[in-house]
Amino acid sequence: MPAITCIDDLKALHRARAPKMFYDYAESGSYTEQTFRENCTDFARLRLRQKVAVDMSNRTLAGQMVGLPVSMPVGLAPVGLTGMQHADGEILAACAAADFGVPFCLSTMSICSIEDVAEHTTKPFMFQLYVMKDQDFLAAIIERAKAARCSALVLTLDLQILGQRHKDLKNGLSAPPKMTLPVMLDLATRWRWGLKMLQTKRRGFGNIVGHAKGVGDTRSLMSWTAEQFDERLDWDKIAAIRDMWGGKLILKGILDPEDARIAADFGADAIVVSNHGGRQLDGALSSIRMLPHIVRAVGDRVEIHMDSGIRSGQDVLKALAMGADAAWIGRAWLHGLGAMGQPGVTRALEIIRKELDTTMALCGERDVAALGRHNLLVPQGFETEYGA
Repeated sequence: MPAITCIDDLKALHRARAPKMFYDYAESGSYTEQTFRENCTDFARLRLRQKVAVDMSNRTLAGQMVGLPVSMPVGLAPVGLTGMQHADGEILAACAAADFGVPFCLSTMSICSIEDVAEHTTKPFMFQLYVMKDQDFLAAIIERAKAARCSALVLTLDLQILGQRHKDLKNGLSAPPKMTLPVMLDLATRWRWGLKMLQTKRRGFGNIVGHAKGVGDTRSLMSWTAEQFDERLDWDKIAAIRDMWGGKLILKGILDPEDARIAADFGADAIVVSNHGGRQLDGALSSIRMLPHIVRAVGDRVEIHMDSGIRSGQDVLKALAMGADAAWIGRAWLHGLGAMGQPGVTRALEIIRKELDTTMALCGERDVAALGRHNLLVPQGFETEYGA
């Protein structure tokens, strides 16, 4: 086992161990992948202010996210098909997050179901909802999340229409994978993955198959999903979902100050500044560029979280310093899962925590809550280049 010192080390192992279609699903964006790339490169444009001769002892990263205590203000973002990166992936990730003291959010498009994760974990997790046209399914899955005592509903707003991801189409992405000759040749070199998958019964979309009307297998699932994302999702429908849920609500996919103001007026417990990791509207600005505009638009009226492009503890620090209350990581923990299973997710969190803690200290801060723009050097035009 090579020394694992950063997320890129886990990424390399993930690429070697997971089937190509599932690695590509994780590490790709829509169309030209411009937004996917700029989510990361825009973080790299921000520089840190080094401070010396300050007391760096007794540091703390602890805080809260939507009223829940966390060991650091970082959550494991919802990712679809996680159980195809590693057998029982959602369960393993939820357990790693619970042990680490950070929130885990389960995707609607997960392989392990809500009930699977609830059965194998001892701490509440969040549930991410895609709004489907099937009202019976929508009502039922919200009730299932309630029954599992999910701590918050994360409502994704930026996937009413699916952005095209070229790699998924070329790879013939499906869960479980179709046994074509190229797929079989690829799987023959991924024996660790194959052995684990043979030991689990969870190989389809557990939240949907057997729960949605007329969806009993993978073939019927694919046709159902293609037709079900609700293109008519608007603020009235969001209000109806809020009333059905009745608990803490996080609105994910906010990338415009006007939408942020509406969400704050709406009474959301938190918003997530996000472009879906560059997987939806290619050509949109990066989340870190839009974050300060949204912070100015809503102030402290709503808790502001951020995702998309975070690959290190330094990225987390930059997001917090630019005004976010918390950050969500997706690919960073997914690389850990694909590389090593639950220990890999834990290792990803350890890397993020150590980088965040060390960087915070060298910036002269002892409490993560004290981070701000004074810790950064922001290039001219970073916020105003596009007149956002």
